Amino acid sequence: MAAAALKAARGIIRDFGEVEQLQVSVKGPGDFVSNADLKSERILKTELARARPGYGFLMEEGGETPGDGHNRWIVDPLDGTTNFLHGLPFFAISIALERDGELVAGVIYEPIRDEMFWTEKGAGTFVNDRRLRVSARRRLAEAVLATGMPFRDHGDHSAYLATLAPVMAATSGVRRFGVASLDLAYVAAGRFDGFWEFGLKPWDIAAGLLMVREAGGYATDFSGAHGLPESGDVLAANDHLHPQLVALMADALHGAVVESQPK
Repeated sequence: MAAAALKAARGIIRDFGEVEQLQVSVKGPGDFVSNADLKSERILKTELARARPGYGFLMEEGGETPGDGHNRWIVDPLDGTTNFLHGLPFFAISIALERDGELVAGVIYEPIRDEMFWTEKGAGTFVNDRRLRVSARRRLAEAVLATGMPFRDHGDHSAYLATLAPVMAATSGVRRFGVASLDLAYVAAGRFDGFWEFGLKPWDIAAGLLMVREAGGYATDFSGAHGLPESGDVLAANDHLHPQLVALMADALHGAVVESQPK
């Protein structure tokens, strides 16, 4: 998985170097970024299929490819395409392995910083050769959380805003990098104390969920249920902050529902 990510990253780094020049062109870099995404996905699929010929795939661009019915790669070839498009150096490659419905391994590679986050079920989470643990903070007032915001006609803006306001009031700060896979990897590394976002796709979160869990944290849906959330709603934090955030989110979303009901 790491070797496949490194091979795909070479092309992504090369293409990222061209983005600044493309910004001033008439056509703009949109098509270029789409091609970078597709090229990365082709490389990843080729390398992973060569290593494990019978495994299936769930990929952001290529959709689902059936395999042996037990093993499936879940792949985001370029998470953070909007950042890439604007020349912002925050993006990643995310690969997870799911076996019989259970996440068993994951890799998230950040090309610009050359950080390889990796995890295996029961073996912990690492960045390069250093083992990771979630943060030890116990109070929301000391915590910094990451989030992802809906935009344009995507997602439920009112529900998101209902959760943002109490988090802003309760914590030391909120950050929005626009790369869900890295947000989860950073929670596993203790850089963020928590993360929440609505409506993510399996390829955005699969590797990161396992990383947080193997680093001693909790990564669930908003109700606290484990697994790969079908809703795509994700809440991740250490064992001290997670129950506090579950309660905070429940209150916020309940309040939003009550307020939206006709008088």
